[in-house]
Amino acid sequence: MRRPRIPRPTLWRSWLAAIAAGVAVLAPFARATVSAHDLGVTHAVLTFTPDRRYQLDVVVDPESILARLEIYADRTPSTGVPAAEIPGRIRALADVALARTRVEFDGDATPPAFTYVPEAPAALASAATRGATYSGAPSVLPPALLRFTGEVPAGARTCRVTYGLVLGSYALTLARPHGRETALLWVVGGQPSPDIDLRAGFVDPPWWVTAREYAGLGFTHILPKGLDHILFVIGLFLLGTRWRPLLLQVTLFTIAHSVTLGLSMLGIVSLPSRVVEPLIALSIAYVAVENLFTSELTPWRGALVFLFGLLHGLGFAGVLGALGVPAGQFAIALVSFNGGVELGQLAVIGLAMLAVGWWRATRLEMYRRWVVVPASLAIAIVGIYWTAVRAFG
Repeated sequence: MRRPRIPRPTLWRSWLAAIAAGVAVLAPFARATVSAHDLGVTHAVLTFTPDRRYQLDVVVDPESILARLEIYADRTPSTGVPAAEIPGRIRALADVALARTRVEFDGDATPPAFTYVPEAPAALASAATRGATYSGAPSVLPPALLRFTGEVPAGARTCRVTYGLVLGSYALTLARPHGRETALLWVVGGQPSPDIDLRAGFVDPPWWVTAREYAGLGFTHILPKGLDHILFVIGLFLLGTRWRPLLLQVTLFTIAHSVTLGLSMLGIVSLPSRVVEPLIALSIAYVAVENLFTSELTPWRGALVFLFGLLHGLGFAGVLGALGVPAGQFAIALVSFNGGVELGQLAVIGLAMLAVGWWRATRLEMYRRWVVVPASLAIAIVGIYWTAVRAFG
């Protein structure tokens, strides 16, 4: 018995409803992912000056940190605060920032002085979480600094930092006088950092600690923070129903982004983010649009996926370069980060398979009509929107 044919107007209305629902769900994330290649971590720099003083600079988004300070002060977080009022409100909450920040020498805390710097220096701002705010909308304010300063006690041998205004881990860069020696640590927010030996040069953490931290960064850059990468991988997943073409595309993509990530971190290849970011968004739109016109892997699809992987690798390198890697563990950090990215991509594919795998395996016609076409159209709309905003916004 033949299945009843769905009238075409009804089919189009169903598609449009599915697309509208998908775009409505993705829209808030799309706005927050206009600048997409940020790891979403806080970056702090602890500097020891020749006159035996220390300076802890924490790069923050002004709107986000104001809302967080207000929450810790048991207040309702403000929304829609005029930009000119934000510095004054943050300075008025200095006691909250100081209560959640400790700098200890040989186990004894020394109360620091607090300063709010409305605009972070360019070298530090590049590591800030651009476009991430409490409200989820792109920030119109440049990254700022929370600055904590004080004296290093005479004869101090160790230092330990606790910064409690961040959720999750943050990157802590250590700089000795004259900037001759630096080191990078990953510290859990609200927890004391490892003891910093002030008598010797800074040393890199054990290799397994570096591997774990950078693998975690790579994974979380895909899940849950990398909406653009998630949509790209889903676009690859939607084309066809055989595993071999899908694995071929994912492998080509991984090889490509690994190549450009490594070359960029070595300073051999570089492109400005204003070029890379729109092209990455365009790659998402292209993959989704092509899904509408073909159901099989075409000869040029693999080459294009490889090209798109090169672009995504440059995006990874932009933010990883801003955060930095331990000087003596470059290869470990790079391989671990790539491994984490790959695990994140495989996790996206696994979740997609759990969601639509039964249709994909047993109901090919329905799968394409009710899953591939509406989902690809929704992804294409978001990709085109990102392309326009990143190129002209």
